[in-house]
Amino acid sequence: MRVVILGSAAGGGLPQWNCRCPICETARREPGRVRPRTQSSIAVSANGADWLLVNASPDIRQQLFDTPALHPREGLRHSPIKAVLLTNGDVDHVAGLLTLREGQPFTLYGTSGILDSVNANRVFDVMAADVVAREPIALERRFEPLPGLAVTLFPVPGKVPLWLEDETMQIGAETETTVGAMIEAGGRRLAYVPGCAQVTDKLKGQLAGADALLFDGTVYYDDDMIRAGVGVKTGWRMGHVPMRGENGSVDALRDVAVGRRVFVHINNTNPVLIEDSPERAEIEAAGWTVGHDGLALSL
Repeated sequence: MRVVILGSAAGGGLPQWNCRCPICETARREPGRVRPRTQSSIAVSANGADWLLVNASPDIRQQLFDTPALHPREGLRHSPIKAVLLTNGDVDHVAGLLTLREGQPFTLYGTSGILDSVNANRVFDVMAADVVAREPIALERRFEPLPGLAVTLFPVPGKVPLWLEDETMQIGAETETTVGAMIEAGGRRLAYVPGCAQVTDKLKGQLAGADALLFDGTVYYDDDMIRAGVGVKTGWRMGHVPMRGENGSVDALRDVAVGRRVFVHINNTNPVLIEDSPERAEIEAAGWTVGHDGLALSL
């Protein structure tokens, strides 16, 4: 199984277009010290020819340009992307669908809860129904989006997308609106969880035995954005578990039997983005890789 991290940043990317926090400014001035990143997405293939896109970032056009394996190869119009899977309805995971509207056939997969939010917004009708099939997938049901590639979706603690929040919103609920994906090919297993509000015993059981884990690394501490002076929301309020601190993912996942551990969906205020920071050194000492765009895994 081949895996490419197309985008490793949280919403807004790095540097964020309107942000002058120290990390964004360093990314502009010293890209060797803070590597720029696009918004969250990965691509997976069992055979190197046919690819599953997991989440469609607003930056998808640039991500595809930067990834030769995803370039068109036949005739005047072609794409090796045969399917797209959504793990939630966040803007940074669905806005790229609007770029994939150019008459190219593929199948769009997601839970009923996720696809319902897409279907309710008529702007996504630019993906013609006779070209892009939309297929709802039940939780805990193994399915094959591509030959030789199997996926099982499972609920993780989260919340509804920001654009669907109302007075009934619950943070940390396990529903169809935020899911993880266990992706399998050739006897190898990849767990992809780009959004998660809390590491529970149930989740640890879901992840155990994966050969690689790509996990939510949005914030280092719960109050990263407050410390940086650019926002008032905590990681918990945004539906994201911190790496460190009380109930942090590094400690919570320490004893879970998984292979390679990679943080993705990293917010622009997270100090691990600084290559020579003590926070980066601490995360790497704990056995984690800080994901970056273009990072490829072969499982």
